[in-house]
Amino acid sequence: MNNPTPEGYKADTKGRLVPLSAIKPIDQARDELVAEIVQKAQQLNQQMAATKADLISDIDAFVDLSAERYGAKLGGTKGNISLVSFDGQYKVQLAVQETLAFDEGLQAAKALIDECVHEWTQGSRNEIKTLINDAFQVDKEGNISAGRVLGLRRYNFDDEKWQRAMTALAESVRVQNSTRYLRVYRRVGQTNKYEAIVLDMAGV
Repeated sequence: MNNPTPEGYKADTKGRLVPLSAIKPIDQARDELVAEIVQKAQQLNQQMAATKADLISDIDAFVDLSAERYGAKLGGTKGNISLVSFDGQYKVQLAVQETLAFDEGLQAAKALIDECVHEWTQGSRNEIKTLINDAFQVDKEGNISAGRVLGLRRYNFDDEKWQRAMTALAESVRVQNSTRYLRVYRRVGQTNKYEAIVLDMAGV
């Protein structure tokens, strides 16, 4: 636990205790204003988080209610749902974005793909080798783009080794985490366009 600041002092940016009498009034006023704004922002953040959780819970309950009409029971995380008001003036969207990652099976897939490319490109142009290598490039954080790698599966080459590589790719991918996004829209006049009701403080 941090030691409380003694009365009559304030800690500066380096953690040194400075007596209030040595701090200019304008600096004290600025410090108080920042502390007040941060406190209100933190309270608003907590309220928004609680409201989001309540709204998503309401949507989940409605989806379950709707599914009961067909005798179906839904399980797991619900998402990618669009709800529109009866008059079409408002729309609510619940979207799920999944972050994908690969296990060690990716290395096996890459080895098989490399063998295919080596066999196919002997004495021919190397464009396909460049395309394959680009798919496995890592970003600044050292992560491989799941979209680029999984995009290789759309090439349905009639080669047994390639088919095994695609199977290895499919079996190596896993969901690292799943994030649910809630967006609320209102219709622009009588058009078919909707504009978002801004919930981001920076965009209000």
